[in-house]
Order: sequence, then structure tokens, then C-alpha cells
Amino acid sequence: MKRLTGRALLVSCVAIGMIAPLQLTWAAGGNEAEAVAEPEKGPHRGRMLRDGDFALELSIFETGVPPEFRVWLTDGGKPIAPEAVDLSVTLTRLGDKKDVIQFRPQDDFLRGDMEIYEPHSFVVTVVARYAGNTHSWEYDNFEGRTRIADDVADAMGIGTAKAGGATLVQRVPAFGRIIADTNAEQRVFARFDGVITRIHVGLGQVVNKGDALVTIESNESLKPYTLRASLSGEVVALPANVGEVTAGRSLLTLLNPEALLAELEVFPTDLKRLKPGKTVLLNAEGETIKGVIAHIPRTLNVMQAASVRVAINGDTASLRAGQFIKGELEVDRFEVPLAVKRSGLQGFRDFTVVYAKVGQQYEVRMLELGREAGEWVEILGGLEPGTEYVTDNSYVIKADIEKSGASHDH
Repeated sequence: MKRLTGRALLVSCVAIGMIAPLQLTWAAGGNEAEAVAEPEKGPHRGRMLRDGDFALELSIFETGVPPEFRVWLTDGGKPIAPEAVDLSVTLTRLGDKKDVIQFRPQDDFLRGDMEIYEPHSFVVTVVARYAGNTHSWEYDNFEGRTRIADDVADAMGIGTAKAGGATLVQRVPAFGRIIADTNAEQRVFARFDGVITRIHVGLGQVVNKGDALVTIESNESLKPYTLRASLSGEVVALPANVGEVTAGRSLLTLLNPEALLAELEVFPTDLKRLKPGKTVLLNAEGETIKGVIAHIPRTLNVMQAASVRVAINGDTASLRAGQFIKGELEVDRFEVPLAVKRSGLQGFRDFTVVYAKVGQQYEVRMLELGREAGEWVEILGGLEPGTEYVTDNSYVIKADIEKSGASHDH
């Protein structure tokens, strides 16, 4: 078997803290590395394989049909009838998966019986039997592939995961503010106007229902009476002072901090997709808090948006009434049998790809994408379930492959 110089095996190493591709090739009949030469092309733009006078041109043909092998044969430069040659081609892909292709005569060439699916990256083994002789060749046809040692990958933060099923949750964004729930806020007024003789609490103080708040001497009876808390909560406003007259104003405000809601402004285009009870992710100054849709109003405000109320499930201790907040409201949820993280997606030629990892080698997988939601993308084709793929810092793999010049070659 002739081992031919093919596309360089892509090997990566560390050089001054950077990954640099090394290109190694082996010439037929020798063990020393030598410069990569472009393979000889035939009249059909295929690769020429020669053994003495016998020669064949192996081409991936994809005009109007899925990619397939077609082979033209000559002996001493003269065409050979395709039915006179018994030919097989084996493609050994990353992970040692083998595609064995048989051929049948058609017109003046042999036509392969299998689609050559992407990526076109494999070791090609060709065996041809003609006139009692066996001719064989083997060469590398790699694209979108590189090798990075595990310790280097760890140092560069390259993370991986196994491709599998996922729950995709579609959400719509909205902005709003934190408000007090019904009966969660009490503004305290004097029953009878008079002079404030004592204030029993301080700003920020937590009180229980029934605790004394303010004592007032009535203008009518000249007798003192005490206002008490009608709910447990925190004193969040205290504009009154001892010696002042009440004058019909609010003397203090109590708020139950555990009874806060988020009120998000949602426009009609998204409103029809919402349902009570669906989950909401709230973000307040970088902190994520979970909630559920509690109420969807049937009226719009002056901004032509609906003020959707969200019950907060998490700890509200860090929240303040009136605080601005961002929310993401669930509109749909579905299970898919295969999905990948969007962080792993990269562009390769005209494809969207992820990089599959086998041992210390990485190789593109061209994807057929489905629905997207949050961090996940549904995969309809191009990736086998259980494949380990790059999720974090996939751009490092892309850059290494681009430096290697692993282009598409038929």
C-alpha cells in the first residue's frame, strides 16, 4: 500500500504560551517529514492516484446530488472500462468510525454507493483490483481538525460537555419595578389632629403588629392617644417629629418586606403569549431571583403596555419598593432529544458548527439547527447524541484550525 502525502496532520503545541500548529507529513517509502506538496489533480478536478501504468482519479462529485465519490480509470494513459475494475474506498473518521464505499459502473466512471457526509475529514484507503493485480493507496484528507494536549486545553479554559436532551425555555424580556403587595404597606395618619408628643419607633426599625408607633395629644379632647401598627413590617418613612402638628399628613409608613411584587411592563405583542403561573427570572443589580406570573391585566397603561404582576419566590431582603428591575417571562417550554449550548457554536465555511472532542483531537461537526431558547439550541442533524463537544472558549479551537489552513479539499 502506498502511503501518500496528503493534507497535513494538524498537531498543536505550546510555544511561549500560545498554541502553534505544526504540519507533519510522510512521503511514500520514507520516514522523514518533508514539505507538503499539492496532490496531482485529474481532468475532473479529482485526486490522481498512480501505481505504475495504472492510475485512477478519485473525485467527490456534488453537482445536483449529495456528495459522492466518482472514479475514472486509465492504464498507460488509456481509459479503462469501469466494469473491469473492482474498487472499494474506506474512510476512517475521527473516533475510528469506518465508512466502506463500494462502486458500480456508470457511463465511463465508477460511482460510489454512499453519500460522503460532512465533515470531509478522514483517512482515505483505496483498494483497486485490475487484471489480476491489486493496487492500494492511503492518504490523509483532514479538514476542520486539530490536536491540543489536555493540559494545554485546561490552561486555556476549554470546557466540554456531552450532547444530549435538554429542556428549552423561551422567554421574553421586560422592565419594571418592585412594588408592595396589597395590604403590605401602611401609611399611618392621626385619627384626630393634634400635637405629636412621642414617637416610639425609628426609621428602619422592624415592628410587630400592635406595637406602639406615635402618641398624639388631641386638639379636641386634649387627651393623648397612641397609634399602633396594623401589620408587621419595617418603618420605611418617618417624616414626623415630636412637637409638630399632624395636619392630616402621613406620619410614617410601614412596609412588610416579605410581601413585595415585581410589576413588569409587557407590550401587547408579547402579552398574548403569557400565562399565569409561568416562571419569571428577575434580575436586580446582578442578582437573579425567581418568581411566577401572578396577574395579567386586561387593560393597558398610558405607555400602551400591561403592568404584569410577578409573585417573588426567592428572598426579598435585598429588594426595595420602587427599585427598577429586569425580568424574563416564560412563554414556552419544551423537551428536545438533542441540544447544545449556544456558547459552543462557531462558524466554519458556510456552516454553523461545534467542535467534537475525541481524545486530544478536536474536529468540526456541521449542524442542522432547530429552535433556540436561552443558552440552548436544538440540534436536528449533524451530531450524534453523547458526543463530547466544546462548550467554553470554542474560539480557541477555531483559531487553531484557521492557523493550520485545514481547508475543504476534494
